[in-house]
Amino acid sequence: MKADTLTAGPGHFVDDSVNDAVRAAINRLVHNREVGADAYAGPIYFMMHNVSSEERARELAAALHAALHGYQEPLHRAVPPTS
Repeated sequence: MKADTLTAGPGHFVDDSVNDAVRAAINRLVHNREVGADAYAGPIYFMMHNVSSEERARELAAALHAALHGYQEPLHRAVPPTS
């Protein structure tokens, strides 16, 4: 599964807090062995291999896309923050 901010256009800006949240989510996915250890966590390009199913990959892609556009709730649902 891949996502990037390059196609959003030259005026698109991703806040540092969003990048931090995405990186943390990807790190949790790697730690929980839901994705491969070779995951790449941005800040412009994001990639995860060995996702368990197409459905999970689509869920993660949609959540990542939403987060990159400033809406983090789908990311928090797909990969809940640890307390």
